[in-house]
Amino acid sequence: MNFWEYLGSRHQQLLTDAYQHASVVFQCMVVATLIGVLIGVVTYRSEWAGNLATTTTATLLTIPALAMIGLLIPVVGLGVPPTVIALTLYGLLPIVRNAIVGLRGVDPSLVDAAKGIGMSRVARLARVELPLAWPPILTGIRVSTQMLMGIAAIAAYASGPGLGNLIFRGIASLGSKNALNQVLAGTLGIIILALLFDAAYVLIGRLTISRGIRA
Repeated sequence: MNFWEYLGSRHQQLLTDAYQHASVVFQCMVVATLIGVLIGVVTYRSEWAGNLATTTTATLLTIPALAMIGLLIPVVGLGVPPTVIALTLYGLLPIVRNAIVGLRGVDPSLVDAAKGIGMSRVARLARVELPLAWPPILTGIRVSTQMLMGIAAIAAYASGPGLGNLIFRGIASLGSKNALNQVLAGTLGIIILALLFDAAYVLIGRLTISRGIRA
C-alpha cells in the first residue's frame, strides 16, 4: 500500500487525530496566553520580578518533554491531563518574555498622557499599554504555538490525543508495511496544522494591529 492509498483508507481516523491535535494545542495556547500575559502584567514594572519570571519559564522549557510527561503521569494519570499541563507550561516562555518586553517598550509619555486625563491604572493598562504591546505578545503566541505543535506529538507517550499516536505506532511497528506511512502521515499532518495556525495568526495580526503600529 502506497502513501496515497493509506491516506484514502484511513482518512477518517486521520481527520479525527488532526482535530484532536489542533484542539489540544489551541486550548493549551489559550490558557498559556492568559497566564503568560498575567505574569507579564504583574512583573514588567520590576526588573527583578521580570527576570525571575523569564528565568523560571525558561527553566521549564529546558525539561525534556518525555521527562515532563513522565513526571506528571504518577500525579494526574494518563491521557489528556498530563498533556494539557505539559503543553501549557512549555508555552509560557515566549508569551511571558514578549509580554514583558512589549509592556516595557510602551512610550512612557503616552502612559503619562492617559494618566493626565484621569484614566485609572486598570484603564491605562487595558486601553493603552496592552494594545501597544499586542504585536510582540502575538509574536510570542505564534512562537509558542509552533513549539507546541511538535511537543504535542510526544503526548502520545502518555496516551494523549493527536497525531503523535500515528508516529508512535509507526515507530513501534517498524518493518511492517504501513509503518512508514503512519510516521509520514503524522508528521505531515503536524506540519500542515502548524502552517494553518500560523496563517490564522497572520490574519489576526492584520485585523487587530493598527497600520500605525505595524509601520
